[in-house]
Amino acid sequence: MNKPRDLQALPIAPDTTVLRSRTWDRLKFEIEYALQRGTTANSYLIQSDKIALFDPPGESFTEIFLTQLQLRINPKTIDYVILGHVNPNRGVTLKALLELAPQIQFVCSNPGAIALRGILETPDLKIKVVRGDETLDLGRGHHLQFIPTPNPRWPDALCTYDQKTEILFTDKLFSAHICGDQVLDEGWTIISEHRRYYFDCVMAPHARQVEKALDKLAEFPARIYGTGHGQLVRYSLIPLTQSYRQWCEEQKSQDTTVALLYASAYGNTGTIAQAIARGITKAGVGVESINCEAADSEEIRTAVEKAEGFVMGSPTLGGHAPTQIQTALGIVLSTATKTKLAGVFGSFGWSGEAIDLIESKFRDAGYKFGFDTIRVKFKPTEVTLKYCEEAGTDFAQALKKAKKSRTSRQSVSDSQVARTEQAVGRLIGSLCIVTAKQGELTGAMLADWISQATFNPPGLTVAVAKDRALESLMYPGDQFVLNILEEGKHLSLMKHFLKPFAPGEDRFAEVATQEAENGCPILTDSLAYVECAVENRMECGDHWLVYGVVTNGKVLSDGVTAVHHRKSGTHY
Repeated sequence: MNKPRDLQALPIAPDTTVLRSRTWDRLKFEIEYALQRGTTANSYLIQSDKIALFDPPGESFTEIFLTQLQLRINPKTIDYVILGHVNPNRGVTLKALLELAPQIQFVCSNPGAIALRGILETPDLKIKVVRGDETLDLGRGHHLQFIPTPNPRWPDALCTYDQKTEILFTDKLFSAHICGDQVLDEGWTIISEHRRYYFDCVMAPHARQVEKALDKLAEFPARIYGTGHGQLVRYSLIPLTQSYRQWCEEQKSQDTTVALLYASAYGNTGTIAQAIARGITKAGVGVESINCEAADSEEIRTAVEKAEGFVMGSPTLGGHAPTQIQTALGIVLSTATKTKLAGVFGSFGWSGEAIDLIESKFRDAGYKFGFDTIRVKFKPTEVTLKYCEEAGTDFAQALKKAKKSRTSRQSVSDSQVARTEQAVGRLIGSLCIVTAKQGELTGAMLADWISQATFNPPGLTVAVAKDRALESLMYPGDQFVLNILEEGKHLSLMKHFLKPFAPGEDRFAEVATQEAENGCPILTDSLAYVECAVENRMECGDHWLVYGVVTNGKVLSDGVTAVHHRKSGTHY
């Protein structure tokens, strides 16, 4: 869309204004931005007897935010800046704001205060540290109550409740990365998938801590959730809260889990951890994410003992791993049995000694690795994050396979269940290769669960397993090509796309392709192809059912369609 960035300001309650810094482009390379629907960075201003500004945005919006803020208020009249979380990216805006308003007092949690002092490096910095039992009276009934809601990704997370307006400022919780003119969530069902995607990427690895946060927030009768990103939650407040609880329970109830241990100096290692966690949870395996900088030894030991596998990530600081990672490494080596699967990752600036240290310790101890060690120099790119997600999925699938092999299978050949499976297996489908491209990312998969769904507009459905790498390229608005294979000429393509691909491996190496009008690869040896735009998708058990509208197509050969016959409905 290439719209310029702007700021949208609207009153939402007495004395309360939302300031929405907006971009229709992808803001930065983070896994939760992968849907590429833009985002809003929501800040809030309460102008009462005392004036409080909530959550100024990161450096992508510094100039436009401060320019628009000064048109609405003299910064020197701001008494408090309340921070739901602190990170280096936000520090750029805070430094600029301090130059305009050196009198402001920051309000944040204790971990937030520690991070803020390190980022701003300003003498005589005024900080009010809140721990959960403090209130702040802004006058005219605006009594603010602070609720710490820490999790491994944001150990300083803080929500704030205004008793007068009954607005609960939730920062990261209940957010979604989507940009538009709509401020409140009327017709919220159309953004449900964006909310779910955000939860899966950001909150799922911290389900236990998110559930504790929900318990705390339940004590406050909120009328609106003032989210950090996307639309404010008003019309879907109850169903979204219920969905969060349901999604947390689904993560906690997984019978296979991975302990994901990491520290992150500048946020890069945390971003990699998030991408790996996303890949693991996609495959139906739970993740217990632990930030070693904020966790105690017993928490780490308990998570490692319970998990079937563990993954450890570290930055390299001065040629070494941080002290907290070294401590966690000792706990893992003394706790984890040698049958558990291991993984190592990390980011670095000029060297990666910490990553090498962890890898060598695990290898010397005899652990098997679920993916090749991931080393990322500086900030991870979009391609890197996709690689990390696929590595996480491979790790989870290896765990599930190992667990399945340990579980004895009962013979059910004569049971009604077996007969039903055989009956379902008699359904046949056309053999096709689905291909997609999004920026530098490409994907493909062999598929036969495909059916025409509509005449007008011409449309079809494709069932995509949740753990497929291609799944993340099949959201509403995305494009794909359905390549229909030809009977008698399908085996080479079928064998190529049936083989397991390593994370990041080029699916189209040694395959003849050309670019479709929608930018996706066409397999020139196929019988026919149709270009499609994803219109909708529905969650169905362990698959997503994707509905695509056909926009173009062509028959490439006079042959007949290859079909796939199955003996059982329990596998492809």
